[in-house]
Amino acid sequence: MTIAPQLRLPVAIATLGFLFLGVFLLWPLFNVFGASLLDSEGASFTFANYGKMLGRPFYRGAILNTLQIGVLATVVTTVLAVPLAFAIARLPVPGKAAILALAALPLVLPSFVSAYAIVLLLGRSGIVTAWLQSVGIGFGSIYGTGGIVLVYVLTLYPYVLLPTVAAFKAVDVSMEEAAQGLGSSPGRAVRTVILPIVLPAILAGALLVFIETLENFGVPFVLAEDMPIFSVEAFKLFIGETSPNPAQAGVLATLLILTTAAVLVIQRRFLASRRFATNARQTPPVLPIGPGLRIAATAYCWLIVLLALVPFFAIVVLSFLEFRGPVLHPNFSLDNFAVLFGREMRPLGNTLLFATGAALGTTLIGVPIGYVVTRWRSGVATTLDVLATLPFAVAGTVLAIGFVVSFNSGWLVLTGGPLILVLAYTVRKIPFAVRSASAIVHQIDLSLEEASISLGRSPLQTFLRVVVPLMLGGIASGIVLTWVTVASELSATVVLYSGQWRTLTVVMFQALEGGGAGLATAAASTLIVVTVLPIALLYRLVKRYELG
Repeated sequence: MTIAPQLRLPVAIATLGFLFLGVFLLWPLFNVFGASLLDSEGASFTFANYGKMLGRPFYRGAILNTLQIGVLATVVTTVLAVPLAFAIARLPVPGKAAILALAALPLVLPSFVSAYAIVLLLGRSGIVTAWLQSVGIGFGSIYGTGGIVLVYVLTLYPYVLLPTVAAFKAVDVSMEEAAQGLGSSPGRAVRTVILPIVLPAILAGALLVFIETLENFGVPFVLAEDMPIFSVEAFKLFIGETSPNPAQAGVLATLLILTTAAVLVIQRRFLASRRFATNARQTPPVLPIGPGLRIAATAYCWLIVLLALVPFFAIVVLSFLEFRGPVLHPNFSLDNFAVLFGREMRPLGNTLLFATGAALGTTLIGVPIGYVVTRWRSGVATTLDVLATLPFAVAGTVLAIGFVVSFNSGWLVLTGGPLILVLAYTVRKIPFAVRSASAIVHQIDLSLEEASISLGRSPLQTFLRVVVPLMLGGIASGIVLTWVTVASELSATVVLYSGQWRTLTVVMFQALEGGGAGLATAAASTLIVVTVLPIALLYRLVKRYELG
């Protein structure tokens, strides 16, 4: 079959995209599912693994605990973030730009660090706990459901905030005017007209929160104690299984994937059955409010944002104090950093190496896919788009287990080396690059490409010399987002790393297991600096570009 010249580039990119995702996404997931349907030796087909796991109260409890924490964290996060988004979008709150900038930081700072900071502040021997007890105020345990939900709310609320702010700003002002013209008060118009219109954005953000709670490994590892949690138990089972086939870990991994997929399907069907478009013609104005309400709205906005950043400020301060084992002494000291970097610099170097490799890999694969799924209207492109978004619904622990099962033997052996980590990170972060690239391509006039081709440039030359330069801003943002999220990655790393390929998150993980609080705080502070610096650099470059 002959391919039309104008389709050769899209077909080539789609073919390479399917090949990469087939080998490094579908094949590992297929092996995880297959492991759950085979006996422990991997020799015979059976459903007994599911009956065995679901028949145990412990693992049923892990499923219920994970769902309960996910629902609770999602509800609390949404309840707090939606009013915050409305205040930023529609009320005269001073310092909105600073609020939004600070609110975005928890997305790129590791939730694992926040969880550990909460323990140092509010744990049984925490600083705040000790102070409260000294003044006669009792304080319950931060471990368990309450502490996990608290960390999720503080670190995940931007997922709801950012899209909801954009949605509030996109509501057609005529909808409000019509409601008020029919006798509705401003408050009632917000409840009955505006909120239903922005519901898709709210649900999209809430879905991100819920999925993140299902797949998160670091937060429950720090705060769950004896409470069984989905992702943690899958990791423990995989590490503890000595048989050739990780059947029990495969069962939990498969159930985790099915749970995530079910949530995605429910949300999609709910939104598909309703219409939310308003044909906005102008941005709605800031609502006039009294000084009292303005002060309250401002205080609410800054309170939420600053509370979410307290754990990170605390980690930085505590890393410069003296630890004797797990006991903190309020004396300034650089010993924690001396211990961290005195042993070896390799974990920091590995973190930088893996983050850079994954950022480049994600960009090289995801940006062309984002271009194709936007420009090429076909069933093939739609299928590729769905497949490229699938990693978003796969927990890092699950994907890592699939990588070990798939690439520990056979035609491609990757375990034990650094490449398996880079590939796993690349697969996990591809949705970021595809979505950001797709959004930018939508804004590039197709006539520019048509003009280039009419002047004798090939589609590939046009893509590289015309489209890519116009996408550079978005590509740079995607690289930084991938870089900082990979640098703080734990769930896949803790399964895939070996020997000399430890990262800073693994150093923290092992320090917490061994009671090395000082080493953990030093690694956490270093990780915070490593993730914040690229963001500051990108912000400066963007500002310079705008001024230029």
